[in-house]
Amino acid sequence: MNLPPSEYTLVPHTQLQEFVERAGRAVGMPDDQAMLLAELLTANDLRGVFSHGTTQIATYARLMRGGILHPRPTLQVMRETPVSIVVDGDGGLGYFPAYQATLAVIEKAKSQGIAIGQSRNHGHFGAAGIYTRLTLGHDMLAYVTSGHQLHLNPGDTIFHAAGGSPMSFSAQTDREEALILDFGAIHDMYPNSPHRDTLARLAPGTAFRSIGLGEICQAWGGFLAGVPLDPARAQRAWQGANQGSLVIAFRIDLFISPAQFKAEMDEYARAVRQLAPLEGFDQSYFPGGIEAVRAAEYRQTGVPVGRDHQKRLEELAAELGIAPPW
Repeated sequence: MNLPPSEYTLVPHTQLQEFVERAGRAVGMPDDQAMLLAELLTANDLRGVFSHGTTQIATYARLMRGGILHPRPTLQVMRETPVSIVVDGDGGLGYFPAYQATLAVIEKAKSQGIAIGQSRNHGHFGAAGIYTRLTLGHDMLAYVTSGHQLHLNPGDTIFHAAGGSPMSFSAQTDREEALILDFGAIHDMYPNSPHRDTLARLAPGTAFRSIGLGEICQAWGGFLAGVPLDPARAQRAWQGANQGSLVIAFRIDLFISPAQFKAEMDEYARAVRQLAPLEGFDQSYFPGGIEAVRAAEYRQTGVPVGRDHQKRLEELAAELGIAPPW
């Protein structure tokens, strides 16, 4: 769970976005991909999803400089039907093929009612909520997941079966903030989590549900995209291209009037805000609600960039010979 840093410097989001663009170009990314990546990472910072925001450019830039990921991938549609599309990422970051696949899915679902897209042969695709959010405004609901290369060994705990992949669901509203559920299925139960064994002991059902959700991420987002279970069977031109993704979108009017559905969702959102929040929290929200509140605030005040975040960007700036974003 992302929380605002306790020690930070407020940085205008435009400066963070410009920095990511410069860093992307410095490692060889084409202008359009550098600009899109900067826009998506900065949007996550604005929402307070710092784990998947501009701090990630440090990792991505080093992977591209090190020849692990392709800095200038050429996307290719490998397979397409009226209701489906498969986009190959050519060994680059996953944002670009997943984004292209999602836009295609939206257009296909407009005419066909439902559509499914897949991306493959790429690296990290970021927060799954990036792609469910693209369907908002089109009177659609969506599901997104991703899978990556597993390394399972006899004797590993069952938690390893879930990998670390995300999933996201959307439910559109009219006047209220949309419901965007965006989460890592197993993030609270990683092998290095100090709470993992306590959670599993107190609530084994919760642990098994998390593992099961993670396994679905691997099956739908990984195996379906050609990522094999055994890494020895993987054939990759770019070592870091070890992930895939899946997006499904369908029109609300297949089942009910969009206006009626969105009115119910608005009423639901207002009712949720009247509920008592969890201990330690000030307000109850739909998933995605607190992110919308933060985005409105941070656009005005600046993004709170924590100390580790600052250090990562400053170190990258020094490596690339560019100015940091402050």
